[in-house]
Amino acid sequence: MTNPIKTQRDGAILQVTLDRPKANAIDLQTSRRMGDVFAKFRDDPDLRVAVITGAGEKFFCPGWDLKAANDGDAVDGDYGVGGFGGLQELRGMNKPVIAAVNGICCGGGLELALAADIILAADHATFALPEIRSGTVADAASVKLPKRIPYHIAMELLLTGRWFDAQEAHLWGIVNHIHPAADLMHAARAMADLIASGPPLVYAAIKEIVRDAEDSKFQDAMNRITKRQLASVDTLYSSDDQAEGARAFAEKRDPVWKGR
Repeated sequence: MTNPIKTQRDGAILQVTLDRPKANAIDLQTSRRMGDVFAKFRDDPDLRVAVITGAGEKFFCPGWDLKAANDGDAVDGDYGVGGFGGLQELRGMNKPVIAAVNGICCGGGLELALAADIILAADHATFALPEIRSGTVADAASVKLPKRIPYHIAMELLLTGRWFDAQEAHLWGIVNHIHPAADLMHAARAMADLIASGPPLVYAAIKEIVRDAEDSKFQDAMNRITKRQLASVDTLYSSDDQAEGARAFAEKRDPVWKGR
């Protein structure tokens, strides 16, 4: 079996392409490889942003490989270090990830996209959570969607499994921007370049704060930040980059971020 995960490194940006014909479905082995890729991205100090997309123009990812499941892959099997798709349960992922949805994005594929921080979609992309039709639950989406979009819309999508297009996904805030298919990867790269030019220690702090505060009361979260109880915040406040930001502002020049 050829490697279903293609990676391309360009400066501080890592492009991860799910390339598993015919539909880019994810089995246990593929999920474990994705976890390894994203863990190495997380731990590499020279990489700042990742872009996840699918090979071809028809499929981003339809999620769980039902054929592999029928052949013996257990739904509760070993998905690897980051859980299904290598990303949604990866601990300490404090770097930005952009999903470039280039086609059909359903089931676990939509959950994979939801694990990213920014979602860009081709104008022909379509979405669904059809797990209910195969007698199972879209577990990660059941946790995330009702917190991110109107409750009744989330429940409709979960309970009916109906398909919706990129325009509706944008309407409900599931995707950030829609682009013509030919422009999608250019737009994703432009977004990645913009983020990669920024302060990586601040991004790490933002991501850790957002995760920590998800189920916290406002004042409790603020207390942990101001008391420097979050590792990324403590690192940021003691960093050269923190001083560089103030120095560059005073000197009326662009800051030079070093990530330390």
